[in-house]
Amino acid sequence: MKKFEFFDNTADVGIKAYGRTLEEAFENSALAVFEVMTNTSQVKPIEEREVEIDGIDLENLLYKWIESLLIFYDSELLVFSKFKVDIDQVNMKLHGIAWGEKFRDQFERRTLVKAMTYSLLSINKINDQYVITFVVDI
Repeated sequence: MKKFEFFDNTADVGIKAYGRTLEEAFENSALAVFEVMTNTSQVKPIEEREVEIDGIDLENLLYKWIESLLIFYDSELLVFSKFKVDIDQVNMKLHGIAWGEKFRDQFERRTLVKAMTYSLLSINKINDQYVITFVVDI
């Protein structure tokens, strides 16, 4: 099963992420965002960052999850390649861990992701997998 794919969206990048569980789909969403920026297979899981989020619904949790990770890039130049997410759907809370390292000169420079958006944002369960669709601002 593929983890994610990209689709064209005017001046932005559209992402479809997949997972057997909702958590795996959130993890693959984050991986896709950093894949827009660099080749994540080169990023070693050296540093760890934790994220605790409350949301009003799953879409809001996803938005805040991706934004939180982008803040680590903006403030510390961290890029991530490994993620672990736990979601409490009853209380709309997300606990996530991201592993990565500081962006190094030898990393492939791709497109900088400026922000998460609510554009086309949807989270669906189709047959036995979750499909998350969203657009990031570049």
